[in-house]
Amino acid sequence: MNESESETVSTTTLDGSSVFHTIIDVLGFLLYMHHQIPSTVQDMSIEFDSLHSQYKNLEMEMGSEAKASFRRKHLSQMRDIKRGIKRMDKLMSAFSNIQTAIKLIPNVEEVIFALGATPLRPHHLYILQFSHGTSLPIVADDFARTKAADALSRKAIRTLISKGVGSVTYPGPMKLFVLVKAPSSFNQPLHFLPKRDFRCNRKVVPLRLLFKCRNQDQETAAPTSEDLIWFQCRHAIKGLAMNITPEE
Repeated sequence: MNESESETVSTTTLDGSSVFHTIIDVLGFLLYMHHQIPSTVQDMSIEFDSLHSQYKNLEMEMGSEAKASFRRKHLSQMRDIKRGIKRMDKLMSAFSNIQTAIKLIPNVEEVIFALGATPLRPHHLYILQFSHGTSLPIVADDFARTKAADALSRKAIRTLISKGVGSVTYPGPMKLFVLVKAPSSFNQPLHFLPKRDFRCNRKVVPLRLLFKCRNQDQETAAPTSEDLIWFQCRHAIKGLAMNITPEE
């Protein structure tokens, strides 16, 4: 991999919730800043749920009304809503699957976000590196959003903004690929494909964020009993086609 530009993000904790939500929030931020989605992931989730609710309500109203004019109007509205749902469905499904996949990683050492046609030839490359192995047991409560998670996520995004993320972007939809470094024994074929090593073939300078604890008592050594290798998440996110006028 090419030599990267590094920035350190200091924190007092690197628990499972902080690591998970920082990864997911940075992923959504990169999609938005690189014009791959029209609004934030949170706003898109609200819109997506709203479209489903509207569609169900129209279906219920259709079942209790016999007038032809009423049914034609509702069918037209339902077709429009269904097109909106279909446009967002793959993206929202991939985003949900990535969240599920990240929760399965036993130790988060590094995460790579590659934006481009393939992970080997990306237009943009971002690396999140954590200063010690952080266990993420598969218990839903461990991933509840906390104040510490919010604080770390905000620090990471402020750092990305200060480095000019999104100021130079590639026009048109791209794919966002996620790679994680985990023990070689990690076996989740439904969500991850082992890559052993990862090397970028395109001359792109990655931006690396190093998350480091200020509290030395919390730092623990990363596991050494097993080799750490790269795994590529099977759930790549393809950006939505949007009408954006390039800056002159």
